[in-house]
Amino acid sequence: MKLNILVFLLVLGLTACAQLSMRDGGEQAGKSSQSAKAADSGNSSPDDEDEQIDETKLPKLELTAPILFDFLLAEAALQRANLEIAVSRYLKLAHTTRDPRIAKRASEIALHARQPFAAEKAASMWVEFDPDSLDARQTLAAMLVNLGKLDAAFPHLEMLLASDRKNVGNAFMQLNQLLSRNSNKSEILRLIEKLAVPYPKLPEVHFAISQAAWFAGEYETAQTEMEQALSLRPDWEIAAVQNGRMLQRHSNIDAANFYRAYLKKYPETTEVRIAYTRLLVELNEKELARKQLRDLFEKNQKDAEVMVAIGLISTELYDFDMTEISLKRALALGYKDTSAIYFHLARVYEEMQQTDLAMEFYRQIRRGGRYLPAQIRYADLLAQKGQLDDARLHIQQLPAANDQQTAHLILAEAQILRRAGSHQEVFRILDRGLEKLPDYPELLYDRALAADKIGKFEILEKDLRKLIELKPDNAHAYNALGYSFAERGLHLPEALQLIKKAVELSPDDPYIMDSLGWVYYRMGNISDGLNYLTRAFAISRDSEIAAHLGEVLWTQGAREDAEDVWRSALERDPGNEVLLETIERLKK
Repeated sequence: MKLNILVFLLVLGLTACAQLSMRDGGEQAGKSSQSAKAADSGNSSPDDEDEQIDETKLPKLELTAPILFDFLLAEAALQRANLEIAVSRYLKLAHTTRDPRIAKRASEIALHARQPFAAEKAASMWVEFDPDSLDARQTLAAMLVNLGKLDAAFPHLEMLLASDRKNVGNAFMQLNQLLSRNSNKSEILRLIEKLAVPYPKLPEVHFAISQAAWFAGEYETAQTEMEQALSLRPDWEIAAVQNGRMLQRHSNIDAANFYRAYLKKYPETTEVRIAYTRLLVELNEKELARKQLRDLFEKNQKDAEVMVAIGLISTELYDFDMTEISLKRALALGYKDTSAIYFHLARVYEEMQQTDLAMEFYRQIRRGGRYLPAQIRYADLLAQKGQLDDARLHIQQLPAANDQQTAHLILAEAQILRRAGSHQEVFRILDRGLEKLPDYPELLYDRALAADKIGKFEILEKDLRKLIELKPDNAHAYNALGYSFAERGLHLPEALQLIKKAVELSPDDPYIMDSLGWVYYRMGNISDGLNYLTRAFAISRDSEIAAHLGEVLWTQGAREDAEDVWRSALERDPGNEVLLETIERLKK
């Protein structure tokens, strides 16, 4: 018996949706041609219906035994989730039949199987067999882009843009996102410039070139193109905001002047006013910023997004009353990300010393990515109120979805105990945590610090050497081990090498500079020691850095300078144990 291939395709359900029935969980590979359009990039908006195929252009083939065998084998492989076989068989079928529906099916399965080169091959056949299909070209173009083959993608992108001139502006606005996976930003710029040639009067085209030039580091081109976009569409808020941000690269003042002039001409442009206000905060023009915020608040009473922006900027100005009013207004307007507002309000209430209100808002966060951080902050506030056992119990009852969250909760409980001065219990908690998660880097580091506090130096050294083995680029591991040796006057040459390695990995870290200065001092190199300690203290007025710098100054006879350093540190951190012990020891 002979069957037409179209009949067999209908039997298998390959026309229209082309859904893949998977044995495990009923997954759909490809999810119709829409997934193929996106080419796993997530950048396309699928149409409601698939592109219709002109059946008069389909090949006239009979269903021979070899073709039937390959069909059945491919479908059986799909049912058993053996995508490797399914992909290879559908590629073979597409090549044999030259049927665009089968090539399309092959591209969908290959995409689902995460075989990009097979998907490209299938999409190429799809375009070859049905050159008028925009779906086929869109799929192939996206695959070529994702594989970094921009030159090969150009003719397909060019044809797609030309096919829908009414929407070509929107297409250009999406181009940079589509191309973002390619690491060669200069190549992306050249591609967009080539695609832009037929559309010199479209502002979106110049906007796209500007973005690509910015990412490629060609800042003058970026600025010129953004200005061109604005000249074609002067009231375009997005372009005005971007132009201001680009001006900031050279001068915040120039950017502020641009925003001010733009707002004078277009006073109702909310996004530009928000950008201008943020810039005023950077320029420390606090009163001008507050004036802009009041204007935004009065004119955007029904815009939740603007209320949130006002709240965040007000926090930077320490105007917590405005923060509270605007964020609560956003909640009343139905702002969707309630947990973000709850979390921010809680932090503001902490700043305002309103602990109970802060705890109330942390408790309202019950799901999402902020849930654990909020509950950890809640526990920390419990501990600060003297309810240490309740704080620990709260953390212990929190659910952990994975090892990372488990470790995060262990570290949070350890931190609460550390602040309470329970160093032995801190060590026990971390020791038990490493039984659950052996060699977990963050737990190793924290246990090493805890071991230092209770004099278990062998464990400190073992944990830090293990951490260096696991994470050879971890600057803090080298620093902690080197500093421990220097502090105890042991293995000073090795301590110096360890800390130099830390400096190499993190040259601007003031705490590592402090360690380097301290080990030089311990080795008798006063000049280099004082140099690095002074540099560290200039970057960070940390109390322990102040203790070290003051000690070196004191021992060198510069006692007034030492007193000045210690006094400034005590004003900020009057209870620091290291600082107090150093002063008491040296003044005996």
